Parts: sequence; structure tokens; C-alpha cells
Amino acid sequence: MNSLVVAVLSYFGYILAYRFYGRFLAKKIFRLDDSTEVPAHKFRDDCDYVPTHKGILFGHHFTSIAGAGPIVGPAIAVIWGWLPALIWVVVGAIFMGGVHDMGIVRV
Repeated sequence: MNSLVVAVLSYFGYILAYRFYGRFLAKKIFRLDDSTEVPAHKFRDDCDYVPTHKGILFGHHFTSIAGAGPIVGPAIAVIWGWLPALIWVVVGAIFMGGVHDMGIVRV
């Protein structure tokens, strides 16, 4: 399969997942509410609970979720081939990464 086709299909899969699965997670699973005070503000003690700038929080979050990808993806590709690695990256990012993102990062 042409790699451009794989990239385009993955891109649209991510867009659809962001639009529909993200909304499902926010409304049905996590029941997010903008009026809820986050623990960094609610329990602020300037030691363990400190509000952090969104850019810093995103950097820490991105490195923790993206850290295993360059290690696990090629290992799967070497052992089982490119299709299981592609499924791991695309489907895993949508379902496992999506739940991780929604559950951990609340700004």
C-alpha cells in the first residue's frame, strides 16, 4: 500500500476520533464540567498542588505519552511486520492515548 494513502487514512481516522470519540469520553465517561475546580487550584499549597502554565503541562504530557512510541512501534514492526505496528500506533493512539489524555490532562 502506498504510504501516502496510509498517512491520509490515519489522519482522517484521527480527525474522526477527535471529533466523536473525544466528545463521547468527555460527556459520557469523564463527565467533564467547566465549572469544576481542578485540584491544583482547589488544594493549592505551592508545594504539591501548583497551577502550571498550559505550555509546560503539555510538554510534560507529550513526552510521557510519546516516549514509548519510538521504542514499541519498531519492535512490533520487526517482530510481526508493518501492519500490526501501524494498527498499534493508530488504534492505540486513539483508544489508549485518548483515554490517557482525557484522564490525566485537565487544565
